[in-house]
Amino acid sequence: MGRTEDFLKSEKDKYGKIYIDINYAIDNISPFLEKDCLKNRKFVSRVSTLKKYIDSIEAAELQMKKSGFFSKLNDDKYIGLIKGFKRDNLEALSQLEKCSHCKCLNCTAMCKFDSCLGCKSHSRIAYCDHRKINVTKHDNFLLNLTNNNTGESDKYIVLATLQDVQLNKKYIILENMVSKEKFILHYYPGISEDNYGEITDAEEFDFIVSTFQNIET
Repeated sequence: MGRTEDFLKSEKDKYGKIYIDINYAIDNISPFLEKDCLKNRKFVSRVSTLKKYIDSIEAAELQMKKSGFFSKLNDDKYIGLIKGFKRDNLEALSQLEKCSHCKCLNCTAMCKFDSCLGCKSHSRIAYCDHRKINVTKHDNFLLNLTNNNTGESDKYIVLATLQDVQLNKKYIILENMVSKEKFILHYYPGISEDNYGEITDAEEFDFIVSTFQNIET
């Protein structure tokens, strides 16, 4: 098997499984959710992009079989076309990969959380108790914040955000990219700018720490 065949097979195996998992979930949850609720699920609105990507891979495979030996002369052409489609639709394909591992995928509960409506790109719900708290993990959520001690701007990676629907509060867990020091703050997402605040209640703080540690182990 050549370089092009290896690439096409790898992409088809990976995204074909995601497509099957997502469509299986849609079939499972559709009878139990209102249409408007179903439409709000990110994977429902974007699954057509995944189908087009798989179709393009299969079309390339078919064309290679028809071309036989001469297909080797067009290896870069086939790979370029597939990579071009993937590049143009990377946000949707990356999000669908996250959705395939999200706790919301097969959930039919009457959701009180923000769910997909509050989900950032490259994120997924990693834990949800369907009652009080859920935890969102992020792959590429970076922040530049001013260090209160030095007055200088530091870069942080967001390890997780949490939503407590009983207290109507949100939290953010940050790690300084240089010192690796972690911080837990109140989180107030806004339209143009997010805001953060110190958690002063020790019991509340300990609950957030415990919840996060439980999904890390």
